[in-house]
Amino acid sequence: MVSVVAGRAMRRWALVAAGVALLCAMPAIDSALPVSVPRMSAIQLRSRILASASLPYAGYAESNAAFGLPSLTGLSDVAALLDGVTRMRVWQAAPDSWRVDVLSDVSEQDTYQTPHASYIWDSGSELLTEVLGRYPVRLPRPADLVPPALALRLLRAAGPRARVTELAPRRVAGLSAEGLRVIPDNPGSTVAQIDIWAEPASGLPLQVEMFGRGGGQPAIETQFLQVSSWRPDNAVLIPQRGPGTAFTQTDAADLSGALNDLGPGLLPVSLDGRARVDAPVGFDQVGVYGRGLGTFAVLQLDGSSGLSLISGARLDGGIPLKGPHWVGVVVSTPLITAVLLHSSTVAGTFVLAGFVDRQVLQRAAEELIADPW
Repeated sequence: MVSVVAGRAMRRWALVAAGVALLCAMPAIDSALPVSVPRMSAIQLRSRILASASLPYAGYAESNAAFGLPSLTGLSDVAALLDGVTRMRVWQAAPDSWRVDVLSDVSEQDTYQTPHASYIWDSGSELLTEVLGRYPVRLPRPADLVPPALALRLLRAAGPRARVTELAPRRVAGLSAEGLRVIPDNPGSTVAQIDIWAEPASGLPLQVEMFGRGGGQPAIETQFLQVSSWRPDNAVLIPQRGPGTAFTQTDAADLSGALNDLGPGLLPVSLDGRARVDAPVGFDQVGVYGRGLGTFAVLQLDGSSGLSLISGARLDGGIPLKGPHWVGVVVSTPLITAVLLHSSTVAGTFVLAGFVDRQVLQRAAEELIADPW
């Protein structure tokens, strides 16, 4: 009798294991199914993707990033986001009306964006936070890695000069997707190529892969595992406060981590031969130089924040820099390069980062502290 019961238990658990294995294999099974898409040129697909920004949709997406960033003081959340897997539930009614839930094994953190405000819900602390004001420098957040958001940002940054070619179609999230490869025209860029697969009829991006120069594997890959068109529902897009839920408000600057101590807004009109791009009103403290995917950003930190970043980067393997009156560090990843420089003759610490190689940023940083601009 015992052996019969044991046999039944083994069969039951075998069925459970088989079910789990099938769920894990679903993406591979899905990608192996036949793909049928209407043929269109790369230019047509790019235009259709760019026109998809206002589409409403809902789905489940996962990003897998391997940037190799050090865990810097005040920027640990960014390092975790760009090195590892992020699981997200997504709803979008419009570009200024959406919700992204980041799921973990023990809790979730939800970000709500409405036309008039933004909110963050932390299920672990049962705390709803309203974010006030504008971000002086907004650090990357999970919503930036949702396939449509990342694809649109990269396509716009690449600009019309980037070369685009067709890729073989594939199935993504159960849908047939047309492929587009984007190759930057800037030789100084660390970005080798961007591959995007989109639903051809709507242009909605379903999967994005971004490769650094010399990298055989994508530095970041994000894709939908489930997605569909969606009729906006206010009950989903507006946070609901339940009994016992705590509520607070915070300024957007307080969420900028180590980058909330910005120095004066005086920055030069050009660096390393690259002209400064006009910043939005209210963001004069950040300088963006270059064009396309060969741009880099510059800002200046007051106080001890910059020195803490330099110290943390050195401890995590950054390459030390030293001059007659300054010290610094270089952090290099397959895609992002950053140079931090602190001079005894200039107040504060300069932070330069972007999709450019180390030599470009070092020349720009030394120009910043050498010229009396």
